[in-house]
Amino acid sequence: MNPKLFWLFSFVGLYWTYCLYWGFKGAKSSKTSADYFLAGRSIGIWVFVLAATATSFSGWTFIGHPGKIFTDGLPYAFASFYALTIPFTGVLFLRRQWVLGKAYKYITPGEMYSDYYGGDTIRMLTVLVAFLFSVPYLGVQLRASGDLFHVLTDGLISVEVGMFALSTIVVIYVASGGLRSVAYVDCVQCILLALGIVILGCITIHFSGGWEGFKIGLSKIVSQDIASKSRITPDGFSSRVAIPGSIQFVSSGSKSIGGPWTGIMCMTYMFALMGIQSSPAFSMWSFSNKTSGAFRWQQVVASSVIIGIILFTFTIFQGLGGHILESNGILKNTTDKNLVPQLINLMSSSAPWLVGLLAVCALAAMQSTGAAYMSTFSGMVTRDIYRHFFSKDASDKTQKFFGRLFVIIVAAAALIVAAKSTQAIVMLGGLAVAYGFQMYPALLGLCYFPKLSTKGVVSGLIAGLIAVTLTDKTSAWFGVPWGAYPLTIHSAGWGILVNLITVVLGSFLFPDPSEKNNRKVKRHKFLQSVSGLSPDRKKLVSFAWILTLVWFLIGFGPFATIGNTLFSDPNNPITWAPFGLPSLWVWQLLFLLYGIFVMWFLAFYMGLSKPIDVNKIKNSDK
Repeated sequence: MNPKLFWLFSFVGLYWTYCLYWGFKGAKSSKTSADYFLAGRSIGIWVFVLAATATSFSGWTFIGHPGKIFTDGLPYAFASFYALTIPFTGVLFLRRQWVLGKAYKYITPGEMYSDYYGGDTIRMLTVLVAFLFSVPYLGVQLRASGDLFHVLTDGLISVEVGMFALSTIVVIYVASGGLRSVAYVDCVQCILLALGIVILGCITIHFSGGWEGFKIGLSKIVSQDIASKSRITPDGFSSRVAIPGSIQFVSSGSKSIGGPWTGIMCMTYMFALMGIQSSPAFSMWSFSNKTSGAFRWQQVVASSVIIGIILFTFTIFQGLGGHILESNGILKNTTDKNLVPQLINLMSSSAPWLVGLLAVCALAAMQSTGAAYMSTFSGMVTRDIYRHFFSKDASDKTQKFFGRLFVIIVAAAALIVAAKSTQAIVMLGGLAVAYGFQMYPALLGLCYFPKLSTKGVVSGLIAGLIAVTLTDKTSAWFGVPWGAYPLTIHSAGWGILVNLITVVLGSFLFPDPSEKNNRKVKRHKFLQSVSGLSPDRKKLVSFAWILTLVWFLIGFGPFATIGNTLFSDPNNPITWAPFGLPSLWVWQLLFLLYGIFVMWFLAFYMGLSKPIDVNKIKNSDK
């Protein structure tokens, strides 16, 4: 057998064995529905740190992110700030949801929202958002796994066969063991994801001729852009190393000059990715924790520091280095989709075992997110639809049966859509996180603002979902005149704007009855008594807002254009310093450090993710 294929199948076999082991072990320990859907609310600190990080950063981070840097340059690399903005959502909401889950024994977010806002409309909308998030997002991951193995096996395994075969293992261990199995498999998947990105970045630097070769190669490519007047921003800079402005007025059907990643697009794209931890799935992750002590370590250390540094270095090495390797004839016909598989294949002759390891790293990255959404969505459908509407007295055994059944159904739906309509699933997959972000007002009302009324929140959520659909690439399906991303603002930005306006107007025009409002106020008093800020920290709330707004608006938002030329001339590589980095890359690294400080300040110093004593919840007036 070809050595590469031998190592590929050997590593995949070992990985599958590990997955199935935890699937069967999880099945044995899942005695009740809470055991199956929430791992018995017993997930430990470091299991959550690794599992939540793996769930937050999917196969897109491993394969798609370097590929987009390859096609769109450093302006797209601002997306690496999602290593911080994704857990920023967790800083705001996870701890308070954990308190509510502990106090009221919620299993699904639908139960939590329905109990707080009242009625079944918000419950059904939560399940709908989970569906809109889970199925297309899962389909993208499963399709990507088939594409990867089609390339790595040199066409021996077709995309469809690879997709279905690789997905079968995920379905087995998720359906068998529930969220507990997902969590323990995610621990290894998190490590493999980070390790694989680092190794691929090192491979790229090696084949570029070391760090000096990388710098020289990048400067040559930028000089070629200037000489040929291709890939030029409105300010005359190479779009590989300069952001094309704060905002652009682009008519429907035309393209923005210098690429789509203006400052406002980068910031609103971060809004979309913040939807990962505001999605219903992460509410269930919060409920599953034994203690709230894990949240700040995941948010600040694992995600912001470790993943943040990796994304702003090693994925950029891969993306920009791909052009250097292509100009040197090492890579050929490179696209955003095949860049990473080609980089993996560079080791086929010299280290075929490494090809197998990197393939498993990529597979783990793709399946880490998909597994969590299979598990959590099946729990929501079982509890919020089957149990709530059809069988309120369903036993734990029955609930586990339907939970497993819905895991199979949601995976089958994702596979069918991915196999039948590749373009459609890509478009829908891009919508998934923007849909998840539309849960923000509901979470704000739940955790902070009791005056947001039920009718306001429900109306806002519906309006936000519609606005996202009509301003994303799916706008082409409806023939709207403005096209996708009007004014280079991501659909998540348009959605949340319409959502918030509707929520505020709806809450003003249709306030809750006094009885319901009093109950909500009492719930907030309970939250404040258990998880509120200390008096000395409340004085710093305005300062915290200022720090955050500076980070969003200047670090990766409309004013990030300052970074184009602040440290050097992007068109003159001789001026690039320090370390031969273009000005925009230096800007991104500096605001990475600033963002890490902001995350530490909010989570640790302000105490938004401070651990809570369970006894404090038991002894409080609920």
